[in-house]
Amino acid sequence: MTTANKLTLLRMALIPVFLGVLYADFPGSRYVALGVFIAASLTDLLDGYIARHYNQITDFGKFMDPLADKVLVMAAMCYFVEAGRMPGWALAIVLFREFAVSGMRLVAVEQGRVIAAGWSGKVKTAATMVCLCLMLLIGAPGGGDSAPDVIAVISNIVIVATTIYSGAEYFIKNRDVFKNAK
Repeated sequence: MTTANKLTLLRMALIPVFLGVLYADFPGSRYVALGVFIAASLTDLLDGYIARHYNQITDFGKFMDPLADKVLVMAAMCYFVEAGRMPGWALAIVLFREFAVSGMRLVAVEQGRVIAAGWSGKVKTAATMVCLCLMLLIGAPGGGDSAPDVIAVISNIVIVATTIYSGAEYFIKNRDVFKNAK
């Protein structure tokens, strides 16, 4: 197993740790959860760099790396929906985009094409992870302070806007996939 694949598996293993710490709700648990989330997010950057730089690109990595990213982000977003800091419709938009892009990629594979991650998708992922970190860092759910609500609202706007933009870009740039579909 390559180093890049091991990092992807580490990211997957950190997801239940992140959620466990977050839900344990001990003093400082959100900061510990933030540290785990940041560590998991950084493994995404590191495994991608290692895979490209050391030619460790594998079929396992092509499948598991984006899956690990999606599960990490969705786990955090589900927590924020439950905590009342993210509306369910925002999560639904993100889920729709992820399923739609994955579906488009499956159709493309049937045609012998690979749709690589675009720049806007990378920006969306980075912006989403930063926004989720801010939401973990600033303001406890039910804390009564209005500033954390502002952070949550701005973060939700950024997440939804980058999600819609990157999804639209994928479909516009690759619309011929559906013209060639049987």
